[in-house]
Amino acid sequence: MHTATAPITLEFWKEGRTHERRAGYRGTSPEFGEIVLTSPLPRKTTPGSVVSEVRGTLIPTATFETRGIHTEAADLPTLNRSTLRVGDAMVYLRRNRFGLTHKARALHFKYGGDNYRLWAVNRKQYVLLREADNEDPGVSLTAKQSGIGASKKLVVRVTGRAVAADIALVALFAGVDRAPLTRGGAVRAAFSRSTRLFAESQS
Repeated sequence: MHTATAPITLEFWKEGRTHERRAGYRGTSPEFGEIVLTSPLPRKTTPGSVVSEVRGTLIPTATFETRGIHTEAADLPTLNRSTLRVGDAMVYLRRNRFGLTHKARALHFKYGGDNYRLWAVNRKQYVLLREADNEDPGVSLTAKQSGIGASKKLVVRVTGRAVAADIALVALFAGVDRAPLTRGGAVRAAFSRSTRLFAESQS
């Protein structure tokens, strides 16, 4: 069901230690109920991969998973070698790694017959767009992360009428390393991963 949606504020949470540590954002939407993002899931439950997951009372469960040796130096799932699942559906992702603007580097995917685009505004803010078609005018969701430490929060503002999958997807991407969606972020992320992998190989 498409519905007008009030701004959604999700607060940072953290529990457990080391390999059992869980953290992310959680809160409640008047229209879509409880929303809980875990980013990432404890490593002991996802050997060989890094997985972020969003669950809720009225939204589909969605996961973003990355596999590969580079995950040893990753705090969050990356856009490389990644798999997106919404409910029982696997979603194919594509992007232009060489785009010159943020929108040109956007992530493109299709779910439930709808076309989506996700691009970075800056390091802390991004936009998820469900594109208009002959039956629906589409919707734009802007997510912004702010604060530090325990005071961190994620605020989502919706323009248009959202569906449950829109909410699950926009929350999930707060638990994904979106750095490659900007040219500067892609360079910094690659350098950081290389440095961490080298350091770990010497330990």
